[in-house]
Amino acid sequence: MFPSEFALAFLLLTSPPGHLEPAPANWPSVQSSVQRLAIEWEILDSRETRYILARSEEFGIDINLLRRRYQELQDVPRLEDAERLPNRQLAGELMQFNRAFRKTLDTRRALETDRADEWLTVLSETDRLYQVWDSVRDARCDYYYVTVRRNALRKVKELIGDEAWESVSLPPGVPTWRFSGE
Repeated sequence: MFPSEFALAFLLLTSPPGHLEPAPANWPSVQSSVQRLAIEWEILDSRETRYILARSEEFGIDINLLRRRYQELQDVPRLEDAERLPNRQLAGELMQFNRAFRKTLDTRRALETDRADEWLTVLSETDRLYQVWDSVRDARCDYYYVTVRRNALRKVKELIGDEAWESVSLPPGVPTWRFSGE
């Protein structure tokens, strides 16, 4: 990519979304430059190039889509951070255990109506942990588009907090802190 093509791609992607502008006269080079930079910035999956910025007559719509993604994903972890997380298979196993545990909780809640509030709290904790591991699984799923995976990383970080994210301290699959020898 030549410096002027890079500069134009940079300006096109970082401008605020809005007005639908027509494709530039030098469409083929602009198309290529913007797609390459968007892929590098992880706001476009390489598989999406078949239909995003694929046709000059849809330039305005597509460039606005990429501009929104650029803004939305600016502070979101990059895909390389997904490698710090456990693999998709482990996440899936923890999710499966979580659902079995939740089913047991539902049964106990129905039987132990005097502790309904406590069971609702444990169910809520269990569901929250499921969300964490569901997001970990999505982030580690190689066949998902890059934007889906990055949004999953964002969700993991939001659910566990900045400190746990930095140290990769993921919670258990179920609220083990509740296992106190009843």
